Amino acid sequence: MLFNKPYRVVCQFTSHPTRPTLKDYISIPGIYPAGRLDWDSEGLLVLTDDGALQHRISDPEERQPKTYWAQVEGTPQEEALAKFRRGINLGDFVTRPAQVRVIDEPAGLWHRKPPIRVRKAIPVAWLEVTLIEGKNHQIRRMTAAIGHPTLRLIRYKVGGWTVDTLAPGAHRLLTPILQTITGP
Repeated sequence: MLFNKPYRVVCQFTSHPTRPTLKDYISIPGIYPAGRLDWDSEGLLVLTDDGALQHRISDPEERQPKTYWAQVEGTPQEEALAKFRRGINLGDFVTRPAQVRVIDEPAGLWHRKPPIRVRKAIPVAWLEVTLIEGKNHQIRRMTAAIGHPTLRLIRYKVGGWTVDTLAPGAHRLLTPILQTITGP
């Protein structure tokens, strides 16, 4: 199943004392997220009942690419983006090299509720970042490390699947062709 996880939804099926969770949107039993998204991130989440598939999607050794759109403060220069491509030392680990490029604001992007803070004196830019790992707050930590904090983070793509045509909170069941997922 593909699900467009809304902002501020916790990526679990068990109850949370103050926030909505996946169970508030999905009532199909026996499926689990293949990877996670932080509560303050939004976008594509793949859910499955197949443990092997879940492993192939979430294990960094499988090198399954995941593409994100990050709205950041300021406009990163090429030298800052080159750090993404080399890997960034975040103190507790060094990231694997990532693909990154500046993009226009994605067409058809839904409005986030609540919207991001806007500062008239500080420009914003959109980055498209593709990783094969996904540690806790990794992209937010990477953009902060290059001096451009993340304002909004959306997972756009996992492997060959995208969030295209899925409104926030909507899901789409997939056929068993999911079993054919492979690395890059």
